[in-house]
Amino acid sequence: MSRLGTLGAKLYRGEVGYDFVGKRKFYYGLSVLITITAIVGLAVRGLNMGIEFQGGAVFTVPKSESSVSQIQEDAENASGHDAIVQELGNGTVRVQVSGLDVKQADQVKTALAEDLGVAENKIAADIVGPSWGEQIANKAWQGLAIFMILVVIYLAIAFEWRMAAAALIALIHDLTITVGVYALVGFEVTPGTVIGLLTILGYSLYDTVVVFDGLKDGGKDIAKQTRFTYSEMANRSLNGTLVRSINTTVVALLPVAGLLFIGGGVLGAGMLNDISLSLFVGLAAGAYSSIFIATPLVADFKEREPQMKALKKRVLAKRARGESPEDASPEHTDGAPQPAVAGPRRSGPAGKRR
Repeated sequence: MSRLGTLGAKLYRGEVGYDFVGKRKFYYGLSVLITITAIVGLAVRGLNMGIEFQGGAVFTVPKSESSVSQIQEDAENASGHDAIVQELGNGTVRVQVSGLDVKQADQVKTALAEDLGVAENKIAADIVGPSWGEQIANKAWQGLAIFMILVVIYLAIAFEWRMAAAALIALIHDLTITVGVYALVGFEVTPGTVIGLLTILGYSLYDTVVVFDGLKDGGKDIAKQTRFTYSEMANRSLNGTLVRSINTTVVALLPVAGLLFIGGGVLGAGMLNDISLSLFVGLAAGAYSSIFIATPLVADFKEREPQMKALKKRVLAKRARGESPEDASPEHTDGAPQPAVAGPRRSGPAGKRR
């Protein structure tokens, strides 16, 4: 068995682990800091909305001796607006200028033909109205709202309302970070970006639901025992699915990283950035939130229940009396204690292990 497989088996059996739930306040603070940074970036820089949302014109210019920077300068001088220029695979150049009507687009087309030394009829011009983008945005918001409602209802029925609330907070966390990254890096927001944002919601929930399923099974008769508190049981469930969560996230991130860094960066296919950045950031944020946010939040919610408070009091009291040596903590991978170890143990008269 590989080292990763061996580690996964030990995590599943509770022989080793990391105290995610016990250190939740640190990760809550880190998440708040990241979220505030994203919100500040969104408020200060704003989103670079694509032409589909602002309206404007897209010119397809045939291959010429002019460089991309020169074409961009000519387009901006002719239109008075910022221009986005991208080289296409067939040697042509795509020039996108927002905020142009039909008359202004004709003027820019004529000016580009003169500056680049090409026939005006060789330049294709497409006018995009902002109403189409507004319709897409409205539909996206409606779809997002419906999705959130259905997720909360399903999780509340399949699990319980505390898990539904934790999952909803994690989803909002992921979306906020992704949108904030778009504002900070200045990537253009297009319909592809909207599709990417909606797509990551499912990925974000995947690991969360897997852990919640373990929590549901482990919490059925938890009040009838005195070995673990609810937080300790939640931490064990989280460690048991940790390697699987990491594996599925890495496998999902690899092709998206190829689109973002190779396709969009090295090969210059800038349009791939529209969807690949949202997928990449959203997948990473979703994996983080399922481990460090969603499950610890459920533990926090549950520990406030009178029944779980009473359980915690009994467990700690029993350990203080030295009556539960089988619950003593083994060594963790990080040196932190964990409440369970596989295998039988015995205790001496003074409560010490033999």
